Amino acid sequence: MFTREMLEEIEARSLAPYGIHSKDSRGRLYPEDEPDNRTRFQRDRDRVLHTTAFRRLEYKTQVFINYEGDHYRTRLTHTLEVAQIGRSIACALGGNEDLVETICLAHDLGHPAFGHSGETVLNRLMKDHGGFEHNKQSFRIVTELENRYPDFPGLNLSWEVLEGLVKHETEYDVSDARDFNPNLRGGLEAQICNAADELAYTAHDLDDGLRSGMLQVHMLENLELWNLIVASVGWQGNRLDDLERHRLIRRLINLEVHDLLEATDQKIKASGVKSVDELQRLPYNVVCFSEDMHRRNRQLKDFLYNNLYRQYRVMRMSVKAEQIITKLFEAYVNEPLILPKKVQETIQQRGLHRTVCDYIAGMTDRFAIEEYQKLFDPGFLP
Repeated sequence: MFTREMLEEIEARSLAPYGIHSKDSRGRLYPEDEPDNRTRFQRDRDRVLHTTAFRRLEYKTQVFINYEGDHYRTRLTHTLEVAQIGRSIACALGGNEDLVETICLAHDLGHPAFGHSGETVLNRLMKDHGGFEHNKQSFRIVTELENRYPDFPGLNLSWEVLEGLVKHETEYDVSDARDFNPNLRGGLEAQICNAADELAYTAHDLDDGLRSGMLQVHMLENLELWNLIVASVGWQGNRLDDLERHRLIRRLINLEVHDLLEATDQKIKASGVKSVDELQRLPYNVVCFSEDMHRRNRQLKDFLYNNLYRQYRVMRMSVKAEQIITKLFEAYVNEPLILPKKVQETIQQRGLHRTVCDYIAGMTDRFAIEEYQKLFDPGFLP
């Protein structure tokens, strides 16, 4: 049987000098005895997996709302795909796979219903009450809102996991690390999670767009990255069947990961870093794509924004989402007694507006729609 000490010794032999070792963790806010046969980061991963917030991701929108089809990504499947890509990158770069996986699994816990549309609406509604940002909400969930242990609020995760969460940055995510060495960059593992997130949603949103028919092959002809992957597999044609689409998306991810590994390896070697602290003190991130791949990804992201995220069917759902969330928010604020009793009991501690925001942010698409019907459809039984 492998004890925690033996697992920590395996880490010591296998991690790069700038990978974060679980035995060197700065610990937890509330001291606990560590398990006999799991590392600290493995325990953190397991705690995230068992949260209510994680289970709710199954019915939260990535791009397509869940009732549009069973095969489109949800916030949960996106999270799992980010974790898989993150672990693969960490393994190749000598990072701590368990830490990367934990950060990846927790990074979207705070996302509200209806994807980025829901986040935008909640931020507008909360502009005079502290605003709303899903990164901060993910942090609040794991430190305050999940109520699973008698001795402390939240999950009491390791300091390094929390640092990775607050320093999660992508094109759609802005970090606020004021309490976690804001002058230091995220460690290798946090940077890997950032890159894996962007890589996953770009490739898989393209996949879902093609599956849905909103994107057609002829629309991709001017994309350098698309032409590169098509040429690399020798595919020719104007229509994609499922097998060919899978093959092309798989090739896209492979090309992206390979480029990321090569570019990151070169940057780490050029930096000369030999420790976690040295890596975090660099004035730049080491986990990166090559300049050519960065340019190709920028072109693909702009294409997805203009042709998928702004497509009329997606925009119609965004309009519906704004109406649903706005009316729910206003109704709860105007009459708190229609909130569930347990939610009402938190108003004195958190304030009315933050309580309502937390409640709505935790809703799945399905639950938000049902709540809207219960409150505003006279023929729908409460």
